[in-house]
Amino acid sequence: MTPKLIAKSLLTLIKSKQPVFIWGPPGVGKSQVVRQVAEKLEYELTDLRAVLLDPVDLRGLPRISESGDAQWCPPSFLPKDGKGILFLDELNAAPPLVQAACYQLVLDRKLGEYQMPEGWLIVAAGNRESDKAVTHRMPSALSNRFVHLDFATSTNDWLDWAGQNGIAEELQAFIKFRPGLLHDFDPSRNEKAFPSPRSWEFVSEIIKGRPEPEIEYELYKGTVGEGAAAEFFGFCKIYRKLPDPDFIINSPDTALIPEDPATVYALCESVGSKATPDNTESIMSFASRLPAEFAVLLVRNAVKKERSIIESAAFASWATANSDILI
Repeated sequence: MTPKLIAKSLLTLIKSKQPVFIWGPPGVGKSQVVRQVAEKLEYELTDLRAVLLDPVDLRGLPRISESGDAQWCPPSFLPKDGKGILFLDELNAAPPLVQAACYQLVLDRKLGEYQMPEGWLIVAAGNRESDKAVTHRMPSALSNRFVHLDFATSTNDWLDWAGQNGIAEELQAFIKFRPGLLHDFDPSRNEKAFPSPRSWEFVSEIIKGRPEPEIEYELYKGTVGEGAAAEFFGFCKIYRKLPDPDFIINSPDTALIPEDPATVYALCESVGSKATPDNTESIMSFASRLPAEFAVLLVRNAVKKERSIIESAAFASWATANSDILI
């Protein structure tokens, strides 16, 4: 399931308070989706790393009451009131005894004398055994207590998220150009670094830090691996030598069009990101000079940036003239 479908599923299951387990390879954004759902609902999010817990951490400590009976004091990190999501991240990486301690909490929403508030939902997540991550086989008794969702990366979902969260423009352009590198994880390769939505977000932060040229490639290689870093570094060299998109918008009929397809692709991304209602006519004029596949790319990028473009006369004129490639 794509991230958007995972989010929709969580919103549905929250209504029934059904425990959910999200499975997926490292770095795809499982915890990010859970956090986004909590923010959308204005729910509190308690993130527990199950792998760091001991069984006694969940049950709490005993004390003697005034009547002389032994009572368990639940830990402070378990929710007491309100609405929220109790997120048991890396649950299947936790030792078997910790997983066993979760049986009653997951199914009955209680643990010993502790009772989970009505407004809270349990969501867990973990890597698959095939990913060669640190995992323990989940007991069938615990597994049967969850609704299981398989997380799959989606380029479109990631690009929507990236556009809303300030991810570097050249990185967004590169992922559109090479969508297969958004997540390229093969556990058999035993790589220290590999491309994933999480590691590309790290790359975006590196870009914003303006690294010195002599260390830039090495930083990328240490974040997403040698192959992806080499491709992205080469793409950045092209992207940074592009004509000024403002110059193209101001001179759409005379601006030179690069011969290299990769450069034209990057240029379409750059110009499209500058779209506004006021420069629609200029962008459509420039698009009319491009090869068909690049013209469609430019217009699509412009519309994604500024939806009102589709209501303009310039867009209608361009769409009519290019109806054969839009069908």
